[in-house]
Amino acid sequence: MDRFTTPNRRAFMAGAGASALVASSLPARAQNFPTRPIMLVVPFAAGGSTDIVARLVGAKMAESLGQQVVIENRAGAGGNVGSTAVARAAPDGYTILMGTISTHALNPAILKVVTFDPIKDFTPISLLAVVPNVMVVHPSFPAKTVQEVIKVLKDNPGKYSYASSGVGTPLHLSGELFKSLGGVSMNHVPYRGAGPALNDVVAGAVPIMFDNLPSSAQFIRSGQLRAIGVTTKERVPSFPEIPTIAEGGLAGYETYTWNALFGPANMPRAVVERLNAEANKALTDPNVKQRLNDVSAVIVGSTPEALGEHVKVEFAKWGPIAKASGAALE
Repeated sequence: MDRFTTPNRRAFMAGAGASALVASSLPARAQNFPTRPIMLVVPFAAGGSTDIVARLVGAKMAESLGQQVVIENRAGAGGNVGSTAVARAAPDGYTILMGTISTHALNPAILKVVTFDPIKDFTPISLLAVVPNVMVVHPSFPAKTVQEVIKVLKDNPGKYSYASSGVGTPLHLSGELFKSLGGVSMNHVPYRGAGPALNDVVAGAVPIMFDNLPSSAQFIRSGQLRAIGVTTKERVPSFPEIPTIAEGGLAGYETYTWNALFGPANMPRAVVERLNAEANKALTDPNVKQRLNDVSAVIVGSTPEALGEHVKVEFAKWGPIAKASGAALE
């Protein structure tokens, strides 16, 4: 005999019908997407590299989408606060994240309490750009080269500090890698984002910083900061005169960051495709390209699938490095 009673059967059929109705309405909703402003969460303070890329790309996307792309800075815990908020948001495309190597490769390895899975809890949209980092010092700091910095630090152990965008971020780990390879001592001063950290370095409150090149570029050009070396394997086109830290004497030194768009898990495919198309289109805009090229950000513009694979590779690569650093986030 059938084990469903009549009320249960009716409830089951009603539920199935409702699910089918919801499923059938998703493509129609996606075709009309968006019908209201989109919130793009930047999980760091305003003024840093991630914020710069978000505002450039977001403004251009808004033109094509016909709706505002509102930037919301939700700083805290090395990007974890804003990332967690997006992971828990409705998967309708109206709340998206400007993710980075911190949010999707480093933080999951050093968080004391893991609040999201970087792979399962997000829908990849597009890898926008790969960004070099740079070691900068205040002009009053008595060194102009990597070797001179190492000598000053060795001669004055514990005297000098370096700023970063937060514990466990690529900028923090850039400093820790420099300390390890150079055999030097520096005090780490974490901030709630690259913007506030950079402001204090420009003001001379902290003498050293490892920063994303896009946010430091204007200060390097104006002479308000002195560039010691870029952190990538090769020199960057916009500052060909700046040597790499590796060629300055620390063989094997390499760090970088990247910016990518993510949404909550289980977003409708049509919405993902629309956001992907508009984000990649924004990267072809002459003004956006020029602004990013000026700071040597390598423009990518990927498929959602390519970004998904990129996150898996980066997590496998940087997770062990992050854990070995001893960094820990609450």
